[in-house]
Amino acid sequence: MSAVEETDQAIVSALTADGRMSYTDLAEKVGLSVSAVHQRVRRLEQRGVITGYGARVDYNAIGLPLTAFVAIRPFDPAQPDDAPDRLAHLSEIESCFSVAGEDFYILLVRVASPVDLERLLQEIRTSANVTTRTTVVLSTPFEQRAPRIHLAE
Repeated sequence: MSAVEETDQAIVSALTADGRMSYTDLAEKVGLSVSAVHQRVRRLEQRGVITGYGARVDYNAIGLPLTAFVAIRPFDPAQPDDAPDRLAHLSEIESCFSVAGEDFYILLVRVASPVDLERLLQEIRTSANVTTRTTVVLSTPFEQRAPRIHLAE
């Protein structure tokens, strides 16, 4: 592994852990000048390695304490595979993953209460003409962990 790769990995790892880290702190952490770090971050953004920055939210604090995974599959496997388009308007769906196996998609949803989850499930079924299978999250020991970084040149 070249020094260039290792430095970029260190930058991505540091920014994954703290996206608000200053260029000064980042430079100190990876052993480069502030201007060199700034150039590398800009290059990583241009290459699409870093795709954006966002805040991590305490969902309990914003009134969305109930998290669930909802697996969906069409009633008729011959129907068009357009569930993500049909569900895009439902803001309670945080993520939509296309998956292998019996299900077509798994949705990560966040809602305020079991009543809200029941309403959302009905909206999902109606909007996308799908069956659902739901797993409610009881606790989250960890989430949004920084990945082990492997960058190719």
